Amino acid sequence: MRSETPGVPTPPAGGRLGVGIFAPLALLAGCTGPMATPPAATRTAPTLNLHARSFGATTPDSVRTLVVVLHGDGGPGARSDHYRFAETATRTIPKSAAVALLRPGYGDAAGNQSPGQAGLGFGDDYTQERIEAVAQSIGVLRRRFASARLILVGDSGGAAIAADIAGIRPELIDAMVLVGCPCALPEWRKAMHKQQPGAAWASPVASLDPLKTAGGVMPGLRAAVLVGADDRITPPPLSRAYAEALALRGIATDLRIVPGRGHDLLNDPEVLAATVRLASALSTKG
Repeated sequence: MRSETPGVPTPPAGGRLGVGIFAPLALLAGCTGPMATPPAATRTAPTLNLHARSFGATTPDSVRTLVVVLHGDGGPGARSDHYRFAETATRTIPKSAAVALLRPGYGDAAGNQSPGQAGLGFGDDYTQERIEAVAQSIGVLRRRFASARLILVGDSGGAAIAADIAGIRPELIDAMVLVGCPCALPEWRKAMHKQQPGAAWASPVASLDPLKTAGGVMPGLRAAVLVGADDRITPPPLSRAYAEALALRGIATDLRIVPGRGHDLLNDPEVLAATVRLASALSTKG
């Protein structure tokens, strides 16, 4: 089963509710006495600030594994990849739900779009502001699925954001799967500049380098890092460098270089298998 959650509150049958835990303060205008707890009918759950598509179980209390998926930097047509992975994950992992987020400023082929401004695709999209916007939505999901372990799956540029979140907001996730990650950001941009010479790849950016945020990753986190052996966009040494940085911190890290595969790897069986293994390991974790 799947549902859409736009980046703004969805109006219920009777009208629109305000953002946040309680109804708009305008409803309380004219009150002079102590403010009483609003009745249940006027409350709403915190809303996501990014557009999302949900798959799998619809009752949060029944979910034991929540998979959150972040797409790469490509055009709207590529958005179907992370939707497909999210749906497949819920069919494979018992008692699971999955949420595929649209990153700030990105849209999909159906015309859905998250608020914010997307980068230009030159490694400029992994800034503190955009990372925090993604983290806010993950925080909402973490509270909504309070009984679940959360696995964050990132593809390409989404993997860089996932790695940065693990480093600067480690309390939000229990495990992560990074697919084709530009995780050594300066080295990646230099390599891309050789492939596509131009000022954009050579100009400084405000993006956070996952190798520099790795020091904040919690030792108890579990990670899987996968890359195609023939990936020319984010070659294996970038993933290997990040996996080694995690291993040096004592973090359980599964690095897999997939033979015969390039950059389009998210829906490869190896990625699903790595996610299933993490879900199984988390389910037996104390």
